[in-house]
Amino acid sequence: MRVKVNLVSILIVEGNPHLRSLLGWHLQQAGYLVHQCAGIQQAKIFLAHRQATLIILDSDLPDGDGIEFCRSLYHQEQSLILILSARDNERDIVKGLRAGADDYLRKPFGMQEFTARIEALIRRQRSNNAPLALDYGLLKIDLVHRSVEFQGELVELTPQEFSLLYVLAQAQGNALSRSELLQRAWPDAIDNPRTIDTHVLSLRKKIEIDPRQPSLIQTVRNVGYRFNPEAINLQATIQPPLSSVTSS
Repeated sequence: MRVKVNLVSILIVEGNPHLRSLLGWHLQQAGYLVHQCAGIQQAKIFLAHRQATLIILDSDLPDGDGIEFCRSLYHQEQSLILILSARDNERDIVKGLRAGADDYLRKPFGMQEFTARIEALIRRQRSNNAPLALDYGLLKIDLVHRSVEFQGELVELTPQEFSLLYVLAQAQGNALSRSELLQRAWPDAIDNPRTIDTHVLSLRKKIEIDPRQPSLIQTVRNVGYRFNPEAINLQATIQPPLSSVTSS
């Protein structure tokens, strides 16, 4: 099954680890898929392999000029860009916007203003694209409203469970290690690989036809986990819907 994946992912490029972690936490709580980098070189490595819907970019990074990096990103035409900067005079703001930034937020700022600007930028991105959704037949993932439907019924997921499902679906059948899943779906401060096992177990209870014999989120020995949406519809042809089982 081929599914067009268009995920709302945000890359934070910020040299201050405390601010970086704080911004990441707030964005994750809002349901976004968040990645974090401490500087330009880390961001270049990340972007060489993955895309981000929005890049939050500090203007003064420990390994280079964020404004010049913004100019380079703009020419690639891949992501929206929000510059964060302590430079607050008009000349610096104009320079940042002319370098390709879609918005410019002066430090210090409040979290309400920050999240409102993120929402506004994402709305702009969505207005130019088809609705963000993944349809696997019996499993539907609405990326706009961050909701999941399984066998025709709405499934309640925590923001972290939804982020984990995002990452697994994005891999399109490739196995991901626990450390990769932590890096992509959890804040940097989380470093316990067994956290993945706990959340996978919870997800399986909610979106597997038989959680005791999981086929949608599969364990790959000595690696981690992989997402296999084909199996769910195959199993549905030999097993009755959950509503039929519970009512019998």
